[in-house]
Amino acid sequence: MKLSTSLSLLTVLPLALAAPMCSLKKTATAAVSAPTGASTPTGTAPPPTSTGNSTSGGAGGGNSTRISMGWFADWHDNFTVSNINWGGYNAMAFFTAQPDNNLNVLLQGTNVESMLEQFVSAAHTNNVKALLTLGGWSGSVYWSSSVATAQNRSTFANNVAQFASAHNLDGIDFDWEYPGKQGAGCNIVNSNDTANFLEFITELRQLAPNLTLSAAVSVLPFVDSTGNPMTDVSGFAKQLDWIEIMNYDVFGSFSTVTGPNAPLNDSCSSHPSGSAVSAVAAWTKAGFSANQIVLGVPSYGHSFSVPSSTAAPSGNQLEIYTSFSSSNTPQGDAWDYIPPGTIDACTGQPEGPNGVFNFWAMVGYGYLNSDGSVASGMLSTFDQCSQTPFVYNPNSQILISYDDPQSFTAKGQYIAQAGLRGFAMYEVGGDYNGMLLNAINKAMS
Repeated sequence: MKLSTSLSLLTVLPLALAAPMCSLKKTATAAVSAPTGASTPTGTAPPPTSTGNSTSGGAGGGNSTRISMGWFADWHDNFTVSNINWGGYNAMAFFTAQPDNNLNVLLQGTNVESMLEQFVSAAHTNNVKALLTLGGWSGSVYWSSSVATAQNRSTFANNVAQFASAHNLDGIDFDWEYPGKQGAGCNIVNSNDTANFLEFITELRQLAPNLTLSAAVSVLPFVDSTGNPMTDVSGFAKQLDWIEIMNYDVFGSFSTVTGPNAPLNDSCSSHPSGSAVSAVAAWTKAGFSANQIVLGVPSYGHSFSVPSSTAAPSGNQLEIYTSFSSSNTPQGDAWDYIPPGTIDACTGQPEGPNGVFNFWAMVGYGYLNSDGSVASGMLSTFDQCSQTPFVYNPNSQILISYDDPQSFTAKGQYIAQAGLRGFAMYEVGGDYNGMLLNAINKAMS
């Protein structure tokens, strides 16, 4: 299915002052409408040859079937279940639910339970595995307390299993950000979080052996009771079918300099801060096999306010790592819109834009042409180390690090060469006419 509204009608929103970014991958508490004047993104894919629904749940590791996964965000009024083109995916996660303070699975928002039912039905009709993501950046407040004791773990595991059965789900995708570490700022944290998390997953596996169990994870392994990355996560590898390494938000408005949002490699970088290559090396060294690792890839980029004299000192060559105005985060696309007066639930401070541009918006707002090439009047470069494109608008003085079919092709080739399980795109609605999806599927096949 494709939406009828043309992206060419999208209007660029004005710049605005912003609070520091927490994370893009949030749990929405209500449906969010695009601001007036913004058109609906297409974000759907003309399907390549589908890989089908041959993935299987079961104890640790599942099988070696390639995973083409996406996250569907449940809060866009202009991208709903009916807008998903399922071709090219064989697993899809509904984003998102969260643990509440009574050990229940909580869905928040308007008509979200009905939306979940539609999602599962549509996924199964299209031979796609239907998962539910549990957590998220702003949905991890009660993860720690939900697994803190044996009684809590048993109650919560039973509640999750019953929820999955009642909604005909094929799997649960854990997104605790992060065990043993503070994420959003007001999460409950315990030094035994990681050990408790493993006990919970083990119990849930025993209760529901046919469920697919996966986890969205950081670029570094879970931390131990001392707060350091674990050197042995093989216990998790025995219980989880796969992990999705969230290889994005490496650089953004929260950084000290500009840089690639989702670098493929940083071993050749002057500012090594994490990448797909280094993350896979860390997780495999700690005990996950390559075929249990799914690479998280973004359909969005981060923007920065950078004066022309700083962005391109020589006039036409963009600087990859440079200073930017941290107090003037650009207004991103229509999905980056935050209503005036919105207060961050953790910090109590006013929230502003994150400067995020989805790939469809890169086209709709005039940074890119409809074939993904850079539009006339823009400066651009492709960083060979990180395999990341950058584009700069000299008029608005906005620099964007993003992903395009070329960078997704490189990531798909890496997935194949490294023997990884597949990819997971956050989020499916951010694509433009399936260009990113098609590129990575073709490259890893």
